[in-house]
Amino acid sequence: MDDSTGTIVRDRTLTRADFERLPDSVRHLVGCDLDEAQLSGLDLWGWTFEACSLRRTDLSRAKLDGTTWKSCRAAFVDFSGSDLDGASFHASDFNNVSFRRASLASARITRCKLTGADLSDAASLDTVFEETLLVSARLPRHSFRGATLQQVDFSQADLSRCDFRQAALLDCSLRDADLTGARFDGADLRGADLGGLRLVDATLFRGAIISRMQASQILGELGISVR
Repeated sequence: MDDSTGTIVRDRTLTRADFERLPDSVRHLVGCDLDEAQLSGLDLWGWTFEACSLRRTDLSRAKLDGTTWKSCRAAFVDFSGSDLDGASFHASDFNNVSFRRASLASARITRCKLTGADLSDAASLDTVFEETLLVSARLPRHSFRGATLQQVDFSQADLSRCDFRQAALLDCSLRDADLTGARFDGADLRGADLGGLRLVDATLFRGAIISRMQASQILGELGISVR
C-alpha cells in the first residue's frame, strides 16, 4: 500500500512490470519483497530501499547512483556493471553479492555483511568501508590508498595487488588474506590483525608501521623466537 504522500511504497511484492507502472513520485520502498526480480538496466537513481528483501535480485547494469540501502536482506543480488556512485549501504546483508565491473565511486558502506562479495574490476574511487565484514570477499587491485578503514574484516579475502599505501587500518583484520603483490608503504597497521602470515608475505609490509607486539607475533608465526 502507498502511504498518504504517494512517495513511499510499503510491504508489497514487486516485479519488473510493477516497477514500470509505479508513478514517478515513488522513490522509496519500505519492507518490500523484490526476491529474484529481474530489474536489470532500470533507472532507479536516488531511490531508497529500506528493510527490503532482494535475495538473488538482478540489478545488473542498473542506474543506482545516489541510492540508499538500509537494513536490507540482499544475499546473492547482482549489481554487476551497475552505476552505484554515491550510494549509501547501511546495516544490510549483502553476502555473496556481485559488484563486478560496477561503479562505486564515493559510495559509503557501513555495518554491512559482504562475506563472499565479488568486487572484481569495480571502480571504487573514494569508497568508504566501516564496520563491515568482507570475509572471503574478492577485491583484487582495489585501491585503499590514504583511506581510514575502521573495523573492517578482510579475513581470507582476495586482496592481491591491492594498494594500502598511507592507509590506516583501525581494528581491522587481514588474517589469512591473499596479499600477493599488495602495497603497504606508509600504512599504519598497528590496529590490524596480521595473523596467518607466510614468510613471503612479511616482505610486503616493508615501509609500513606496526607495533612491537605485532612484530613479535609475525616473527613467532614465521618460527622465529623473540626473547
